[in-house]
Amino acid sequence: MNRMTADFAQLNSGMEKARVPAARTTAEYRVLDAAHHIHPFTDMDSLNFKGSRVITEAQGVYLKDSDGNRIIDGMAGLWCVNVGYGRKELIDAATRQLHALPFYNTFFQSTHPPVIELSALLAELVPGDFSHFFYCNSGSEGNDTVLRIVHQYWIARGKPSRKYVISRENAYHGSTIAGATLGGMVGMHNQMLSRVEFIEYIGQPCYFGEAGAGMTPEEFGLLRARELEAKILELGAENVGAFIGEPFQGAGGVIVPPSTYWPEIERICRKYDVLLVADEVIGGFGRTGEWFAHQHFGFEPDLITMAKGLTSGYVPMGAVGVHARIATELAKGGVFTHGVTYSGHPVAAAVAVANLHVLRDERIIERVKADTGPYFQRKLREALAGHPLVGEVAGVGLVAGIQIADAARGKALDNGYEAAIACRDASYDLNLIMRPTGDRMTLSPPLIVSHGEIDEIVTKAKAAVDAAARQSGFA
Repeated sequence: MNRMTADFAQLNSGMEKARVPAARTTAEYRVLDAAHHIHPFTDMDSLNFKGSRVITEAQGVYLKDSDGNRIIDGMAGLWCVNVGYGRKELIDAATRQLHALPFYNTFFQSTHPPVIELSALLAELVPGDFSHFFYCNSGSEGNDTVLRIVHQYWIARGKPSRKYVISRENAYHGSTIAGATLGGMVGMHNQMLSRVEFIEYIGQPCYFGEAGAGMTPEEFGLLRARELEAKILELGAENVGAFIGEPFQGAGGVIVPPSTYWPEIERICRKYDVLLVADEVIGGFGRTGEWFAHQHFGFEPDLITMAKGLTSGYVPMGAVGVHARIATELAKGGVFTHGVTYSGHPVAAAVAVANLHVLRDERIIERVKADTGPYFQRKLREALAGHPLVGEVAGVGLVAGIQIADAARGKALDNGYEAAIACRDASYDLNLIMRPTGDRMTLSPPLIVSHGEIDEIVTKAKAAVDAAARQSGFA
């Protein structure tokens, strides 16, 4: 190496170091965060007074913050890091694709190898005859796309009057205007001055606190499912295009419907020729021990919304799976005037392919079904059995909801949300990530979690509920 080359290499090395921000103290990070960053679903005044927790590293099922604390992630990021943190296969796939083709769009009658490979792989993995996939950046955008597909499908069928889409109370389908309208969360609706038209709601299949006295779960499941038929008849079947539901309601608190619910919903949809949409943003890619949650609950949708576990959250990506019978009709409708700049982004698609291979080749989902899922459900129920602040533990596979309630009376608390926040704060102090949703606590660890890690999650979760019980006068 000559002197000029050496000098250039030294200069380049210095420039590379200069591009990497110097590590800051937690206090410094918090000041900058408060000054410039608006967090989602957050009371910013309260957070800025307290200060954000600054997460700096992650590996497996553990996070590390800027103070050096090791935290077990009981929420897989945000229901999404299915294969755990630090998987080299996904990181390498992103790196290779960034070198080869960091971006190109799928407009202009163009495509690229990663999105082709991903679509072919999904066609193999998704049960039933799902032949086509439309890509976007998130579950919210996916559900916006669902609305566009439903309307375009019925226009192509010559039935444009089928405008209504029926959803459920306390459902979550995203936070865009369309996604939040589709969802049935009152708190979100109260902050929206505009809504999407032609969205209607029926009750959620939440047995705890909503079933009539002496009613069995099976009877309650049929009762709530038949609200769909009543709503279709109220609106006129000729005006209803689709019904959308999460197989289990995730952000609503992990509401697991009775076994009778989904077969009856499907029967009603088929009777009235209403499209059935499964929002699998949380349930998809192994959470229940099946590739998709609708398999666990025993029904076949016409459209499937996907995101989160599609890439294990390593890069943003959403998708809508379209059944062949729907795709055939869409193709007859001419130009589908919908798309986003990053539809089928090559890096996201490459990471998704690598992620799906890890899930499939390492048989991670099979292990959730046969081993870690049943172990997690059993240990959590055993730990919280008879707890004075727990009304029920609901869940399947590696997802669970803990109802904060007056267990002795079998009723929700008037201050249930505050008790759930106290439980959340206690879990943070114990270096466990749990999420409060209303008056329920939710857990959804990475699918690669071990028995020992499940034991740690359950032990800390019980300690957090105990702390909330003491604070709420239920100790």
